[in-house]
Amino acid sequence: MGRAYQNRKESMAKTADAKTKVYSRYAREIYVTAKSGGVDPTGNLALRGLIERAKKDQVPGHVIDKAIDKAKGGGGEDFSVARYEGFGPGNCIVIVDCLTDNPNRTISDVRNCFTKTKCKMGTPGSVSHMFDHCAILAFKADDEEAVLEALMMADVDVTDIENEDGQITVFTPNNEYFKAKQALTDNFGEIDFIVDEIQFLPQTSTTIEGDDVALFEKFVDMLNELDDVQNIYHNAEL
Repeated sequence: MGRAYQNRKESMAKTADAKTKVYSRYAREIYVTAKSGGVDPTGNLALRGLIERAKKDQVPGHVIDKAIDKAKGGGGEDFSVARYEGFGPGNCIVIVDCLTDNPNRTISDVRNCFTKTKCKMGTPGSVSHMFDHCAILAFKADDEEAVLEALMMADVDVTDIENEDGQITVFTPNNEYFKAKQALTDNFGEIDFIVDEIQFLPQTSTTIEGDDVALFEKFVDMLNELDDVQNIYHNAEL
């Protein structure tokens, strides 16, 4: 699992968009999360975790505050989650997560990215079964047994746990995220999580070679250009 996670991180670093794009995506997600679950981070755990991640990614405080203030006002945009799946260059598998206020526009834009890079957009469920929907929590520690015992005592379903170079990484099913995080903080106090997120991890990898490398980079760049796209998950290894 760790290798797949690291591969995706490296790939994302190569195709990362401008900071303003990152800020915009966080602002939209914070707005939606605050509007649906409440603007108080102490009562809305999803919002609290999202704000923590935004700060780690150096999103300015005024961007976060503006998104929450916008949610307080009521009304505003009515965003919904949209997920698209398919096959990218070199027959890699891809999941594209979006937040959209116009599903017809978004599916057309995403389909265009697939079509223009000779890729194939699939039906819902066509590739998602080849990913694990995981919560990932990584932090500085070296006592793997103590961490695992704390999670087991809290009845957390641990998928995997890794201990490397003084960093422990815990993988759990996505619906165990809050319980796992709470168990860790209850047992070890406030933790400065290096990684604190939920994502799709591929069960296998596909090596991309030759002309498909440039095509893959173009494909991801085109998706990143779309305002509605929040996250791109894939199993490509460059």
